[in-house]
Amino acid sequence: MKDYIAKRVHELYWEQDVNCAVASLLCLGECFKIPIEPQTICAAAGLHGAGGYRAQCGLVEGALMFIGIYLHALGKTEDEIVSACYHFAAAFDRTFGSLRCLELRPSGFSETDPPHMCEGLTCNGIAFAYQSILKMEKQ
Repeated sequence: MKDYIAKRVHELYWEQDVNCAVASLLCLGECFKIPIEPQTICAAAGLHGAGGYRAQCGLVEGALMFIGIYLHALGKTEDEIVSACYHFAAAFDRTFGSLRCLELRPSGFSETDPPHMCEGLTCNGIAFAYQSILKMEKQ
């Protein structure tokens, strides 16, 4: 699955120029065979560090959005979904050292940055989310 995610993230970044939150939503949707509605993709347009403000990472936000969509489709209650999101955020923070774009992408966003400089982090973050969601299915 890691190879699929890496290939798909590369395509989404370099051919469609999407942000990390949209890449996360689309990849997770494909991995779990859940279609992501166009309106949901539109809602994630500004979720890459809160529109570049460097607040919460779009990888976290995209994964949290997907967790809500997916667990709802599995019939989980709102309380179960909220708990799953909490535990995912805590695990992401422990694994990557932060939930904040400011810390995960310390150079910020500038015109001199190479394009898609978070590609590696995106692949790792989506693979982490994928594995986390597999565990949620069993709970």
